[in-house]
Amino acid sequence: MTTQTPHRHDMRNVAIIAHVDHGKTTLVDNLFRQSGTVRDNQRVAERAMDSGDLERERGITILAKCTSVEWRDTRINIVDTPGHADFGGEVERILSMVDGVVLLVDAAEGPMPQTKFVTQKALSLGLKPVVVVNKIDKPEADPEAATDACFDLFVALDANDEQLDFPILYASGRDGWAVTDMADERSDLSPLFETILTHVPAPRPVTSGAVESPFAMLVTMLDRDNFLGRVLTGRVEAGRVTVGDPIHGLDRNGAVVETGRVTKLLSFRGLERVPVDTAEAGDIIAIAGLADATVADTLANPSVLTPLAAIPVDPPTLAMTFSVNDSPLAGREGKQVTSRVIRDRLLREAEGNVAIRVRETENKDSFEVAGRGELQLGVLIETMRREGFELAISRPRVLMKTDEAGHKQEPYETVQVDVDEAYQGAVVEKLSLRKAELTGMTPSGGGKVRLTFDAPARGLIGYHGEFLTDTRGTGIMNRSFDRYDSYKGPITGRQRGVLIANSPGKAVAYALWNLEERGVIMVEPGADVYEGMIIGENSRDNDLDVNVLKAKQLTNIRAAGKDDAVKLTPPRKMPLEEALAYINDDELVEVTPDSIRLRKQFLKPHERKRAAKLAV
Repeated sequence: MTTQTPHRHDMRNVAIIAHVDHGKTTLVDNLFRQSGTVRDNQRVAERAMDSGDLERERGITILAKCTSVEWRDTRINIVDTPGHADFGGEVERILSMVDGVVLLVDAAEGPMPQTKFVTQKALSLGLKPVVVVNKIDKPEADPEAATDACFDLFVALDANDEQLDFPILYASGRDGWAVTDMADERSDLSPLFETILTHVPAPRPVTSGAVESPFAMLVTMLDRDNFLGRVLTGRVEAGRVTVGDPIHGLDRNGAVVETGRVTKLLSFRGLERVPVDTAEAGDIIAIAGLADATVADTLANPSVLTPLAAIPVDPPTLAMTFSVNDSPLAGREGKQVTSRVIRDRLLREAEGNVAIRVRETENKDSFEVAGRGELQLGVLIETMRREGFELAISRPRVLMKTDEAGHKQEPYETVQVDVDEAYQGAVVEKLSLRKAELTGMTPSGGGKVRLTFDAPARGLIGYHGEFLTDTRGTGIMNRSFDRYDSYKGPITGRQRGVLIANSPGKAVAYALWNLEERGVIMVEPGADVYEGMIIGENSRDNDLDVNVLKAKQLTNIRAAGKDDAVKLTPPRKMPLEEALAYINDDELVEVTPDSIRLRKQFLKPHERKRAAKLAV
């Protein structure tokens, strides 16, 4: 047996956390270049850590990712985390892998709702923060105010004295420089590297007296490789592991999930995972060779019988029903259409994503999928759609709870809105109708005002599109889960009814032209429609069955103006998240690889009338 040092001074493990769009991934790009991980002449995509198609398209980080850089003989393992509250489960589970956090704050915006969420998780684990006030080159930047707001946030989150004594750097992640004082020369990111080495503790292995402990690692991420199969990622908490070693997986209760051997050991080097022969306590590694162990399980030497403690993840607050697409157009565009393949795909997603729950319903062709928010579930649907799945999705609904006294409780969110002063009245009025309470109002400069609301999550479903309309597209809204509290009663839903096709076929331009006076059209001429499909929004509050196949009556009589060309207003096209928020409880969104259609749950008029009577 060999003795084990209390710390590994050749390594630091740190996570970068921030609100969405505060510059985490851009900063990591420059850390790569200035550490020599990426050559100056090497062609690397902008925001290299956002490797997924959806991440690049939306400009956000969806999955937490590991990387590492070398700085003065010290390996710095960096975890890039999502900034959006809907992907908070990704942040929660990876914090157990690191010993410190770099908190990025926009110099103009200061700490935002998601900043509070991720910082609270990090401080509760005792992690030491390094605050980086980013984007100080923006015209409206106020670094001092952002720093003061960070300190106030730490105090409100019950940070200890050591955490309150945090180092502060001022930076421009895009331009690749950081300074400890505003008057310093702005050249590179060396001050940030040095601060990480000085203030982030070196990993402390779990030891058993003076004797080296057997290998133990908590799984925090799971992904699949075309060649290696299931790959489990985590930090080695104790001991040493070598390729070929026997290991077993323990669940949270200590039960053995499976036994096997380490077939491949991978370490993170820049943008790549490279094979290594051995790893020891403090290393962040990926292991292949096990088929059943999953996130929150412990991988360990067979002599270890006690699992490592896993951080509890906040429960989901929103659910949708994923069903087999049973419309008349089903199976024309997708290849994955049966309930069996949909079930397998959803269970595989829940296995690797701890923030998602999947439950089979009484109807074997549908599944209840619960997550953190509309964006998280919308990303899952979009991913499945691109994989060739066809689905029918229900309206999102919040998950209620019951307290000890038997009273119904619902999730509440903190909503922070930045709008021009001219539009604040409309925003306050609309959110008040949705049972939100105004808790704060502060001017934010430039004719803008920052409004803070305490709102039931149920009332925010479908509001974002309305919010953008009311603020002429200039408003910014950020949300984060706060708590469960008393149920606030019914909330008024969509104010207008819909136009419903009454027969199958292809939409005719002449019919759509005649229907424009009835409301807003959502389909193009020549589009396939079927009975029960929603083709537009009614101008009144009732649903209306309409004929979109009616062609112009042809005669041999010619008159002035009779043959004028039909001029149609461009149809209203809804992206996926907007469509999910728009529908009512008796409607579905039909999602295929090529199309997004809205439809009634019951396609026949008499079936809808019968269901409406039963619901009363």
